[in-house]
Amino acid sequence: MNSVSTPAGVIEADAVIIGAGPVGLFQVFELGLLEIKAHVIDSLPAVGGQCVELYPDKPIYDIPAVPSCTGQELTDNLLKQIEPFEPTFHLSQEVTVVERREDGRFNVETSAGTRFISKTIFIAAGVGSFQARTLKVDGIDAFDHTQLHYRVKEPALFEGKNLVICGGGDSALDWALNFVGKAESVVLLHRREDFRAAPASVAKMKALCDEYEMQLIIGQATGFETRDGKLSELKVTGPDGVTRRVPLDMLLVFFGLSPKLGPIADWGLDIERRQLKVVSTEKFETNVPGIFAVGDINTYPGKKKLILSGFHEAALAAFGAAPYIFPDKKIHMQYTTTSPKLHKVLGVETPVFD
Repeated sequence: MNSVSTPAGVIEADAVIIGAGPVGLFQVFELGLLEIKAHVIDSLPAVGGQCVELYPDKPIYDIPAVPSCTGQELTDNLLKQIEPFEPTFHLSQEVTVVERREDGRFNVETSAGTRFISKTIFIAAGVGSFQARTLKVDGIDAFDHTQLHYRVKEPALFEGKNLVICGGGDSALDWALNFVGKAESVVLLHRREDFRAAPASVAKMKALCDEYEMQLIIGQATGFETRDGKLSELKVTGPDGVTRRVPLDMLLVFFGLSPKLGPIADWGLDIERRQLKVVSTEKFETNVPGIFAVGDINTYPGKKKLILSGFHEAALAAFGAAPYIFPDKKIHMQYTTTSPKLHKVLGVETPVFD
């Protein structure tokens, strides 16, 4: 698989997939079986979408024939499955422009300046592009990426530091527990006594607080103090109305990710409650011919937001798109179990039965 950021010139493509979550990755596979090469664009810096961003280590139980797997394992297996088709990934960039050309194809442009001319577009953007919900304290964004962090990219950066971690979900609890014993101190700040995180994580956190290994403070960040131009203390107002100062070196905030439909709303597509309506469930095409919507981003009567439903939609969308890419070619349904042609495409040997 190739990975590029901003190639020079315009890329001519048969298919552009917007979204590199599980459904977007499986769309690569279904297109590949029809010998259609795909370019995949995602606003996140890594593939996996919501599965990897929100619950990389949490088990998923409803993938057919896979009793249990994590979001990361599912992503890794999908990447392995699509290796024969060598998709090109364009990560950390958002699609900003989609325009119909006179020749029936589409101009596609990203926030990084990558430009495509594509015959088809597959929108597999989940519930939209994810952006971290930020801490609403005036002026604190000046410390973004230095002392204020909304994700942990390099855990070693926080070791030996005095940490304040904000949030009550799995990410906040998981990182708080992870840094106990590695950081100089860990303070978990949550606005209320109830937590959204897994009960086992909450119980472990409270046990560590009882052992004075970490501290839990109920309240909200309302201000901060600086020393020598650096964030030195966080002002925390408790339920009693009293504001206290908590010393810190690093502030980690895990308030969850906010999905944004973003520029998709301006592409002339029929939208219902921030989801894309499809014309029919025969091929999951939108009201704009040549643009397909699969996975959680789409809506139709009876829609269920399940990964397995998205996989089904991706298969039918690939067949629906084939006439745009191969207008003079009749597309036949073939099975990966028995088709020598598909075996060749997949790079596997055709089994010989006695």
